[in-house]
Amino acid sequence: MKIAVDGPAGAGKSTIARLLAKHLGLRYLDTGAMYRAITLEALRREVDTGDEEALMKVATSVDLNIVFQGDKGNLIYLNGEDVTNSIREPEVTAHVSAVSSHKKLRDFIVALQEQIAKQGSVVMDGRDIGTVVMPDADWKFFLQATVEERARRRQSELERRGVSLDAGELREQIRRRDHLDSTRENSPLRKADDAIEVDTTSLSVAEVVQKLLDLIKGDDEDVHVCGNNS
Repeated sequence: MKIAVDGPAGAGKSTIARLLAKHLGLRYLDTGAMYRAITLEALRREVDTGDEEALMKVATSVDLNIVFQGDKGNLIYLNGEDVTNSIREPEVTAHVSAVSSHKKLRDFIVALQEQIAKQGSVVMDGRDIGTVVMPDADWKFFLQATVEERARRRQSELERRGVSLDAGELREQIRRRDHLDSTRENSPLRKADDAIEVDTTSLSVAEVVQKLLDLIKGDDEDVHVCGNNS
């Protein structure tokens, strides 16, 4: 079984996809972490995030290793260093959209993701999983939430890690990222035609996971499932 979970920043993709994979006994891949790892290395090397060729040199020269940790998600190793937390720092978040907008880099990363998809059942989350990486996925979900709610979630996440950012600044960052992700020329953020959209704004994590599980198991008769699942 292949499941694609897409949506904008802060909609709950990673958490929901990870827990969904746990319940179903599948592997989970946070594809955004791959772009974040390249972004982190580019920043460390002081590479211009607008220089596609320089970014490709970064991507093709690093040792990027993703370790599947079951219900704990993915551990991300960059040149042997555990950067699972480092790739979530605000500076990386501020630059990852620019880095991931380059076609050559996206093609390179997507090829790696497609290889992982071919290795067996998996739940992947990102922005172009249902449209580009796994267009033949058995299930495609597109998670949404208001900008205000996504900013609140991001602020809570940062505070748990001891980082303080103004809520207004976070809202503006999310709006900018939404714009960049949805208007970029290469693999823009968009809902696949046969994806099921779920608004997570007023739902708990457990409620969203249960809703998706019900859909997969055929327990939600109110939703018409299109594409591969009609």
